[in-house]
Amino acid sequence: MQEFSVDVQTRILALVKSILEQNAMTAEIGPRTRLVDVGLTSMDMVNLMLGVEAEFDFTIPQSEITPENFQSVETLERMIASQLQPATAA
Repeated sequence: MQEFSVDVQTRILALVKSILEQNAMTAEIGPRTRLVDVGLTSMDMVNLMLGVEAEFDFTIPQSEITPENFQSVETLERMIASQLQPATAA
C-alpha cells in the first residue's frame, strides 16, 4: 500500500509541475501545498482534473469534483486512492 501511495503522489506532483511549467511558473510543491497558493487557476484545476483522469485511466465521479479534493496533492491522492482501491482489491 505504501508503494502505491508514493507512486500516486509522484504522478500527481508531476502533473502539477507540468501545469506550472506550461504557465511559465515555478514553485516548491509538497504534498500539503495548497494548489491555489502556488498559482493554479480554476482553468488549471480543470486541466489537472483531465490530467488525473488520463494519468490514472478513470473518470472522476461528479460527486468527487469538489474544491476539497483539489486543495493539495495530498487531498487529490486520497480521492484517487479511494476511487482506485476497489479495482486494486478485486
